[in-house]
Amino acid sequence: MTMPQSPAQAPVQSPGQTSVQSPEFAAFARSVREARTCRRFREDAAVPLAALHALVDTARVCPSGANRQPLRYAVCADAARNGAVFPHLRWAAYLKDWGGPVPGERPAAYIAVLCDKKGSPTPEIDLGIAAQTIQLGAQALGLGCCMIGAFDRDGVRAALGLDAAPFATLDLVLVLALGVPAETRVLDIVGEDGDIRYHRDADGTHRVPKRSLASVLLLAHGDGDADTMG
Repeated sequence: MTMPQSPAQAPVQSPGQTSVQSPEFAAFARSVREARTCRRFREDAAVPLAALHALVDTARVCPSGANRQPLRYAVCADAARNGAVFPHLRWAAYLKDWGGPVPGERPAAYIAVLCDKKGSPTPEIDLGIAAQTIQLGAQALGLGCCMIGAFDRDGVRAALGLDAAPFATLDLVLVLALGVPAETRVLDIVGEDGDIRYHRDADGTHRVPKRSLASVLLLAHGDGDADTMG
């Protein structure tokens, strides 16, 4: 069995040796690309509470404006409560002919994110960092994730038991739906028509257009090998 290297044995890479070709960066970049929004799940594949706890435990140590740490979380992997949450969610505005996941394809778990905005300078930034961290963590666990900002707040609060003290003073700002994916999601490059709307092809694959690097990288000052980063 290969033993892990101690800090003294581990190779140290100087700033001048930083390389986008490193296997660690390649794995990270692949995870980001694969952690697409998922809207259809294997509802019968349970998500253990331990996984939800681990995701929140990872999100809680993320950077926070002035280190105020205004975010709070409620997690749910209970089928009955999940069923009570689902009717209050809105799904996929671009898919006009799709009313959301059907029974059997609905989320197996939820993480509700609440925020105490008092005294927090950048609650929206904190929320984005935490939500993306949870989505990447879900990807690492083999789970799909959908960040849902369009929902009936009173309905979700009631379904999760968040409509009473001490939770009533916190703003419910985001619902993360999770489960084992039951759909394929792929990235495309935005075409010449500039259409950025996600859609499903004839095979049911969910296709997500993304702008090219050349269209979003405006300036690159320096003497590095930026032309090889494509």
